[in-house]
Amino acid sequence: MTSGSWPLVHRLLVVRLDNIGDVIMLGPSLRTLRQALAQASITLMASPAGAQAAPLLPWIDDLIIHRALWQDVSGSLAHDPGREQELVQTLQERRFDAALIFTSFSQSPHPAAYACYLAGIPVRAGQSKEFGGAVLSQWIKPPPDETHQVDRNLFLLESAGFRPEERQLSLSVPPGARITADRLLAEVGIQPGVPFIVLAPGASCAARRYDPVRYAAVARQLPSRTGMHVVVVGSLRESELVRPILDPAHDRVVSLVGQTSIPQLAAVIERSALVIANNSGPMHIADAFLRPTLVLYSGTEYESQWRPRSAPATLLKRSVPCSPCYNFHCPYNMECLDVPPEEVLAEASHMLTQSSLRGAHNETHLNQFSAFSASPWQPRASAVNQQEIKHAKEDCPH
Repeated sequence: MTSGSWPLVHRLLVVRLDNIGDVIMLGPSLRTLRQALAQASITLMASPAGAQAAPLLPWIDDLIIHRALWQDVSGSLAHDPGREQELVQTLQERRFDAALIFTSFSQSPHPAAYACYLAGIPVRAGQSKEFGGAVLSQWIKPPPDETHQVDRNLFLLESAGFRPEERQLSLSVPPGARITADRLLAEVGIQPGVPFIVLAPGASCAARRYDPVRYAAVARQLPSRTGMHVVVVGSLRESELVRPILDPAHDRVVSLVGQTSIPQLAAVIERSALVIANNSGPMHIADAFLRPTLVLYSGTEYESQWRPRSAPATLLKRSVPCSPCYNFHCPYNMECLDVPPEEVLAEASHMLTQSSLRGAHNETHLNQFSAFSASPWQPRASAVNQQEIKHAKEDCPH
């Protein structure tokens, strides 16, 4: 498909079938598509986990939620060919003109492209190092594996003829989510304008999680060192994981675990003074809102593929010969995250000091030039079906 043909597309399918953070990093590509195809209807097909981030992406018009067999890492999906046949029928009924299939370096676009082929979608673009016949109508050779995921996504668009103008993450929090987040924070003693630290100890796999006992040591000392509350966040499924962190004797370490949707979590992070997290969804949300972020970054992946790029960020890890391992469970002793709590505390204090200095500088700058400030850009309102997300939502780690 030539670059001049894309304006003729009226119904576009965008496929991204993995985790919350992966869908968030699709944002710059969706923004590029919306700018280029202003009149087109853009539908995102996402996993039940990834779909939870859809309300933060105002560039899409509709959502298809599908738990794909070819993304079933655990092997828990039953043998049910009817499930895939139903997907093909759903895509066929939508009569899409084109499909853009986004993947990480280790995933294949061919299963999704084949479903689109069977559904009669004429244009199917994706990136792959492997030959797949004519399953992809536009087969794009990907950039090096070490490429950041945001840039990998945009490389697909650039190869298809689009011209991205911006590459940074951005999210739009629905007003209702922000109201709920403010209420939840007030209920734990944090009023609007009061700075606090977000602690997100979860991740989608165990090999990416800093030891919760060490996180507990960090959380216990942060309030006395910084004068701020620590707000622990996570999904309901992570309740047992965070139990060591939530010591009833420390009333300034408070929990919103299991109480927020992803948009509400984003609203909490947007208000925070500092985010401490693993390589996980909250890290990417913090990057989108330019929040200072301290990351306990395990050796499972290259830093260059996933690290924050816009927000002030520090990555704490240890160099190990087995990195990147891409494992879900470490066969050793997580030596890549053998970071003492004192090191985390020292870096957190340093980042808050630096952030305070930047804030004072920026406030002075804004006061000097406020007369020239333009009205903030308002994203297009999303038409995503919130009830659909609610019913499909998996209680998955953030």
